[in-house]
Amino acid sequence: MFRTLGERTSVRIAERDRRRQVYRSVADGFTIPASQVEERSSSHAKPIAKKRAFQFKIDLPLLLVIISLVVFGLLMVYSASYDYSFLFYGDSITMFKRQLIFLGIGLLSMVGLIFVDYHFWRRVAVLVMGVTIFLLVCVFIANEVLNGASRTLYRGSIQPSELAKLVIIVYLSVWLFARREQLSNIQFGLIPLAVILGVLGGLIVSQPDLSAMVMIFCLGGVMFFLAGGELRQIGLLLIVALLVGWLIVQISPTASLRIHDYIAGLKDPTKGSAHVLWSFEAFVKGGWLGVGIGKAETKLIGLPVPPTDSIYAVVGEETGVLGALGLVFLYGVLLWRGLTIARRAPDMLGSLLAAGLSIWIALEAFINMAVMVNLLPFAGNALPFISSGGSSLIVSLAAIGIMLNISRLSTRKKEENGKLFDAVVDLRRWDRRRRVSSARRAAGFTK
Repeated sequence: MFRTLGERTSVRIAERDRRRQVYRSVADGFTIPASQVEERSSSHAKPIAKKRAFQFKIDLPLLLVIISLVVFGLLMVYSASYDYSFLFYGDSITMFKRQLIFLGIGLLSMVGLIFVDYHFWRRVAVLVMGVTIFLLVCVFIANEVLNGASRTLYRGSIQPSELAKLVIIVYLSVWLFARREQLSNIQFGLIPLAVILGVLGGLIVSQPDLSAMVMIFCLGGVMFFLAGGELRQIGLLLIVALLVGWLIVQISPTASLRIHDYIAGLKDPTKGSAHVLWSFEAFVKGGWLGVGIGKAETKLIGLPVPPTDSIYAVVGEETGVLGALGLVFLYGVLLWRGLTIARRAPDMLGSLLAAGLSIWIALEAFINMAVMVNLLPFAGNALPFISSGGSSLIVSLAAIGIMLNISRLSTRKKEENGKLFDAVVDLRRWDRRRRVSSARRAAGFTK
């Protein structure tokens, strides 16, 4: 009936070895046998299941910010384009209806990309870049002149330079991730990067689209910095970019005029460009609280292209300084959530994608808003999610879809790690023993 000391010791050693084997199996990724899982008490399983049922798989604050920007953007497009649309299309709501169609396409793209693993872009990055370059070449073949420039396809509905901004981030994220060990070598890092940016930038600046070209180069530098490029290479890239910018200003009459108007406006705000002067008037009329949605006057009497480039001035007049600052706050939250997703990403590729996409959207917004108050030389950047324009809205929503996918996979990875930890803890609980073996007990086992 009673076991000897040696027999009891043998039983304890056998039990200890069995538990260690179970721990190793769980740590190596093996599932717990169903027979053992069924033995768990329902009091432990129900609270865990209930807690996980209410967890969001994607970044909820980012999604709420995008919903706010999209809804507010629709409201402002309707207000800013009412008279402009009638003047150019003979119908006051044509631009608004087109914006709704583009929004539908953009939302479908965003939702679809939420469920596409971002590692998929490693297989198609070269193909997507090739398609983008092909579309940029088609712009020259189609030669659709709109507002003095040839930038669009299919009667102004497609603007490949907007797509190029998204593609350059995706392509560089994949390329830099693959060459992360070789970035310190200028032959494998900086020179190939300069060639990639030069090809895209050259095609875009020939349209001409100076603002898109500047954005492409800025994004290239940001991505190279985020990937861990050496500061001396980044400094060299900055010097080359400044020299190219100076050369463009000397050659391009449009760029030269914009720089001249910008400097004049800094010296005396009343001598800035007509665009900036109308924008100042809109903000002055709006005051702190604005004149009300749909009641702006400058969009009717002189503010250039109020539904697109100048829509931030319309926001300032109709919602006031508080409304304009509220929009800045929303873009700030977008950038914060994007960088948070990048920090929590499962790998470097996800970090580069999330950081690059969020910085791009925030930078686009900052440039558009800064131009309206003469903090930067005039550029034709759209205000993401707010300005009228299909290409900008669709690619911006697609970028958000990729970011939400990274957030979703990060949450899944965290849950998988949590399940592994919970399994080990539950194994300890089944034995009704202490969760962590003490040093004295461990020493006793080894004797």
